[in-house]
Amino acid sequence: MKKILGFLLIIILIFLILTYVSVSTTNTDLKTSEVIDPTQNRSHQYKMGDTVTVIPSTLYKANFIKKLMQGNNYRDAWSTPVRVPVIYLDSLYGGMVIVKKGGGMQTESLRLESKNGTLYTIRSINKNPEPLIPEIALKLHLENIIIDGVSAQHPYGALLAATLADLVDVEHTHPKIIYVPNQGALKKYNKDFGNRLFLLEYETEGKTNWSKFEGVEEIVDTKDLQELKLKFGHDLEIDEAALVRARLLDVLIGDWDRHAKQWGWILQKNGTKLKAIPIAGDRDNAFFKPNGLLPEIITNKHVQPLVRPFEDDIDHFEGLIYPFDVYFLSNTSEEVFIKQAKFIQQRLTDAAIENAINSWPKPAADLNGNEIAKKLMQRRDDLVGYARTFKKLLETKKFDKPLKGSEDLKLNKELLECFTCNDKA
Repeated sequence: MKKILGFLLIIILIFLILTYVSVSTTNTDLKTSEVIDPTQNRSHQYKMGDTVTVIPSTLYKANFIKKLMQGNNYRDAWSTPVRVPVIYLDSLYGGMVIVKKGGGMQTESLRLESKNGTLYTIRSINKNPEPLIPEIALKLHLENIIIDGVSAQHPYGALLAATLADLVDVEHTHPKIIYVPNQGALKKYNKDFGNRLFLLEYETEGKTNWSKFEGVEEIVDTKDLQELKLKFGHDLEIDEAALVRARLLDVLIGDWDRHAKQWGWILQKNGTKLKAIPIAGDRDNAFFKPNGLLPEIITNKHVQPLVRPFEDDIDHFEGLIYPFDVYFLSNTSEEVFIKQAKFIQQRLTDAAIENAINSWPKPAADLNGNEIAKKLMQRRDDLVGYARTFKKLLETKKFDKPLKGSEDLKLNKELLECFTCNDKA
């Protein structure tokens, strides 16, 4: 027994030593959005329509020990140069004005408005995970485990997710990768937003219709949709089939972060009725690939069940179910889930998936395309089974708290628990 305990202590000691060696090898020469064109290294040399070669980040370069402990992840994609267009806000789509600064826990963003009132946003490709670092990690000097975890996100995951969404008729925000140099239009935001890579995309709310649909009243967020439901009652319904299809696409691409604030709704009017068509936004965690000893421990379903790695199959489906799903889809039949799964399977042929990979910059497609395509094909083949599991799990869950972002709404009991309960009573 003493020998076994001694052996275990040695293993634990070695693990701790390797952990601290790993976190101490962080690249101190951090550069993000580094332009490497030899003739274009000052912002005043750019003009609208130029392209530049940019390295997203050198932060995630790693030696053998760091890769062993914290994973290979998508490190190569982060440090590989890509060619992207240069954007000036005063020229983009006839000129943009900054509405406000925004962003979530990791992403920095600016909301923009065009001359015709359409709302856009630029969202940082490089993330700042410092707000997510727990106090214990700071005390133990292990914060790099959280910071380095961004390398498990693919820098261009949202672009591939958007291409796949088009193939299966799921509404999205049409992200495009851009480089924003220092410029007068940024004003006080030059320090935080100048000389950086961003995704330019539509906002998931606004008075101006940018979608393909006709008869659109406006585009609203989930909180506003709930308020409108109080006003219109049965005359406002969601497109359940479209939402199921969008959520099954999330399952397919492994996007595990799908709370209520990441959705918009296109309000389409038909006589006295309103139909709310979902828009999927914020695809930062699509194709999330943590590996290495530490991430595999952290993402174990018994440790962190809500952070799910993108693999050939899904090892813990409950981690992909959100209160959002219970709220909007509890009354949706299994038949709808199966029908939408089969629709996605028909649209996403092997050839379609392989072609979709080309929506990435070629260097990224060459690095990660084959691996991701293979996983997508396997998950697609299993999608009907996943659809059945999704529906069965919904039947086991109850929801009686406000959705994220709707905490200050005063809703009646029925609308607090379920968007469609009164409709199907």
